[in-house]
Amino acid sequence: MSSAETPTSTPTPSPSPSGPRLVRRLPLAGVLRLNKPSDIWFKPATSVVVSAAVPNLTLLALGRLDLAMYTMAGSLCALYAHNLPYAARARALAWVVLGMLASLAAALLTASLTSSAAVLVAVGAVLAAAQKTLCDATRIGPPGHLILTFISSASLFAPQTLGQIPGHLALTAGAGAVAWLVGMAPALIRPHGPERRATARALNAAAAYVSAEDGARERARAGAAAAVHAAWQSLLATGGRGAARRGLERLVVRAEVALAAPADTDPALLRDWAAGLSGTGPVPRPARHDGISAIGNPSDIDDEVLGIEAELAFGKPSLWRRLAPGSPLLPVALRTAVGCALAGYGSLALGVGRPYWALVTAASLYQANVTLTWNRTVQRVAGNLAGVLVFAAVVPLAHVGQIFVVLFCLLFSFGAEAFISRNYWLGGVCVTPMALLITEFARTQEAGELITDRVVDTLVGALLGIVAAVIVTNRRAADHIELALEATERAREAAERTLAAPRPEPGGLETTHRRLAAALVELRAADDTAAGEWWQRALPEERVVAAEQAAHRTLAATVRRRTRRTVQETDEHRGGTDARENTRA
Repeated sequence: MSSAETPTSTPTPSPSPSGPRLVRRLPLAGVLRLNKPSDIWFKPATSVVVSAAVPNLTLLALGRLDLAMYTMAGSLCALYAHNLPYAARARALAWVVLGMLASLAAALLTASLTSSAAVLVAVGAVLAAAQKTLCDATRIGPPGHLILTFISSASLFAPQTLGQIPGHLALTAGAGAVAWLVGMAPALIRPHGPERRATARALNAAAAYVSAEDGARERARAGAAAAVHAAWQSLLATGGRGAARRGLERLVVRAEVALAAPADTDPALLRDWAAGLSGTGPVPRPARHDGISAIGNPSDIDDEVLGIEAELAFGKPSLWRRLAPGSPLLPVALRTAVGCALAGYGSLALGVGRPYWALVTAASLYQANVTLTWNRTVQRVAGNLAGVLVFAAVVPLAHVGQIFVVLFCLLFSFGAEAFISRNYWLGGVCVTPMALLITEFARTQEAGELITDRVVDTLVGALLGIVAAVIVTNRRAADHIELALEATERAREAAERTLAAPRPEPGGLETTHRRLAAALVELRAADDTAAGEWWQRALPEERVVAAEQAAHRTLAATVRRRTRRTVQETDEHRGGTDARENTRA
């Protein structure tokens, strides 16, 4: 990257090629490869076990395990929002519980009013599409819409009367309250844990970029920029700006500086600071001359010039804007509705007794583009087929007594979260027997029939689901790149105007810096999404690369300007303090 104060302008973009639409190959290599586990896999795993154990064991003691499906609806809410700071997590978990109640209420009301399987499948498909769209728009994170769809689809085919609905919803609400308390409980021990982890990821990603070879540097830079952006979003969601948050802000600025001047950065220091954020110890405070001394001293950054309040005032796009006509979420919503309907009706045509399994299988497939959807399809089929074998092995013991059904469900819920971050199919090995055992809460069923229905519905749902993904094309994916390019250019021009000002207004440099960083993250996501579409016109890759390079040069310039200005202001402040002390003496 250039070391100039003001970056060169982006080359005049050539018209986006309208060329032939390209059919992209769907890969198989590496789809089932195992990855490193998530650094917080144990948090959702233990949370869901505790949240489910309390109501399920209570129902078992009361002899009413047949009601466990409704408490499981609330208990599974404990899987969400573990990446969010606790102030934001409290709100997010409350909304998840309310969303679960709304989904369940719609399903139970429909089930009580009609027994037509065709109508139930249609309602299930519409609910799945709505859940997928809202979860993507709110960016709630994993497990996304899948848990909501699983519960609502299963409830559609459960016998129900109008008089039973209030009691069943009350059970879900009670279990949801337990899940909320479990999700918030770690705040008592480690109140800044989520933002500390986000900051550590940003530092490690910056260190990976600094250490990357030339061939992998562009991808590493994009990953580091996304991690830094995520760290700022985490810090912005924490609420008050106490000493711990200010210390984390300084470290994230260090990660930003590393992206601006990788040659002057010691990656070992970044990793050391990241390691120091584990546990509950004090936030590492870099020494005055640690690391990036060539462009100033970021550890002396004055909190008042970080521009956090200006960033908060700028706000985020409203939910309506994310769902407005032209949104890239809408084609995926249509895919979900069509695919779930095809899967449900296909299962009905084959005479399978549980068409909601095929519907849920289709709903679980849809990702940002067809390539990722194909990968998920292969993973889903592999995981489900392996999972039914696990179920066949444990079901004889589960039939010994209901206590074993409860214990196995808890065990598999823990295993699902422990393994799913390694690869989706590995989590499915535990999810499948857990889902099959949940059907045994009400009554013991014939294992062979359950296994056969599950295998058939998995294959039907996967086949018709991927067919819908190919048929329902996302022609807006390339258009979204154009919009992201325009937004990036506007953000870059605003940052350059701020750089050109002799003395930017307070917070102006920081705000334009972070807006440009956010635009870059969106541009990279839009390009990755469009690149994985099945049937798409040629993409403006050269323009994307040129825009990214120019924007990164501008980001580097803002970091250098901010750092030099901060050091100057700090020196002036210290000089004034020394002068006052000499006068008093």
